Amino acid sequence: MNFSRTFESLRSRDFFFLWLGVLALMSAMQMQMLSRGYLVYDMESSGSLLGLVNVGASIPMLVLPLFGGVLADRINRKRIIQAGQIAAALIAFSVFVLIRTERIEWFHLLVSSIMQGAMFALMMPARQALIPQLVGKGLLSNALALNTAAMSATTLAAPSVAGLLYGYFGPSNVYLLIGILSLGSCIATLFIRHNGEIEPDSKSHNVEGKGAINGLLSDISEGLKYVRSQRLIMVLLIMALATTVLAQPFRFLMPIFVVDVYNLGPESMGLLMSVMGLGALAGSIYIAAHGNKSRGRILLAGSFVSGLSLLGVAVVPIYMWAVLFMVPLGLGDASRRTIIMTLIMEKSEERYRGRVMSIFMLNFGLMPLGVLPAGVISDLFGGQMAIGILAVLLIMVTSWVWFYQDGVRNSQ
Repeated sequence: MNFSRTFESLRSRDFFFLWLGVLALMSAMQMQMLSRGYLVYDMESSGSLLGLVNVGASIPMLVLPLFGGVLADRINRKRIIQAGQIAAALIAFSVFVLIRTERIEWFHLLVSSIMQGAMFALMMPARQALIPQLVGKGLLSNALALNTAAMSATTLAAPSVAGLLYGYFGPSNVYLLIGILSLGSCIATLFIRHNGEIEPDSKSHNVEGKGAINGLLSDISEGLKYVRSQRLIMVLLIMALATTVLAQPFRFLMPIFVVDVYNLGPESMGLLMSVMGLGALAGSIYIAAHGNKSRGRILLAGSFVSGLSLLGVAVVPIYMWAVLFMVPLGLGDASRRTIIMTLIMEKSEERYRGRVMSIFMLNFGLMPLGVLPAGVISDLFGGQMAIGILAVLLIMVTSWVWFYQDGVRNSQ
C-alpha cells in the first residue's frame, strides 16, 4: 500500500474538475435524500408512502439507463453531464417554491423523485464512462476510489448540515441550498476540456437506413450481447444488483428507525448518515492507496461487513450502538461499490463502456425489490424485522459468491 499515491489521479486537470462537480452534486443529492424522506414521513407518518416516494426515483432507472448508455457511447459525454446537472437544479428550486408557498404534498415529492431518477439514469453512464478517458486505465482504480471518497465525504457532512437546516430553518431552505449546489456542479464541469467523444465503431453504430429508435434499440441489444459474452462482467453485475437490493434500503428507511425505534428527530438521522459517510470515506481512501491487488477478496469482505453491520442495527435498538454500526456499514459499502465498478470498467471495451455502465445503473432501478417490500414489512412488523431479513439475505448471497465464483474472489 502506497499512501503517497492516494490522490494521484487528481493531478489530471480535467478529472479534478469532474471530481469537484461530483462533490457539489452529491452534496445536493445527500441533502435531498434526508430532507425528502423526513418530510414525507413528517407529513404522512407512513412507511409505505416513504418507500413509495423513494421508489419513485427507481422507476425511470429501470429503462432509461440503457438509452443513457447508448447516448454516452454516441455523443459528447460532457454535454450529457451538464444537461443532467441543470435538471437537478431546476427540480430542487421547484420543490423549494412549493414548500415556501405551502403547496407541497407528498405526491409532489414523488414526482420530483421520478424526475431525479430520470436525470441520473441518462447522466450517470456518461459521467462514469468519461473517467477512463480522463485518467487512463492505469489510474482508473485510484480515480474511482477518489470519486467514491468524494461521495462518502458528502455523506459525512451534507446530511448533518441538512438535518440542522431542516430542524432550525425548515425544509425550504434545505432545498434552496440543494439547488445552489447543483448549479455549482455545472460551473465545475465547464472547466473540463475533454468532451468525452469517442470514435464511433462501424458495427456498433451502423444504423444507416434505420430509424432513430431502431438504431438505439440495436445499440442496446449489442451492449447486452457483449455483457452476456463476458462471464466475469456478468457475475459482477449480478452481485452489484443483489447487494444494492439488500444493502441500500436501510438508507431510505432510516426515518422509521429515528422516529419509531429511537424516538429522536432529524438531527439524529443526520448524524447516522454522517458517521456512515465517515466509514465510507475511510474505505474509499484505503482502496485508493491499496492499488490493484487482492481486490476480489476485499470486495467480498466488504460485503460481509455490510451484512453484519445491518444485522447489528436490526438486533440492537439503541441509538448509540446504531451510530457505531454506521462506521463498518459505510466502509463495507464503499469498498464493495468501488471495486465492483472498477473491475467492470477495466474489463469493458471502450466502445461498449457507456452501455455496460448503463446496465450497472439498472441496479438502482431495481432497488424497489428491496425498498418497497421492506417498507411494507416495516409497517406490519417494524423496521428492525425488515432490515434484519435483508441483512441475513446479504450475508447468504456473499457467501455463495465466495464459495462458488472463483473469478470474482481471485480478481486482482
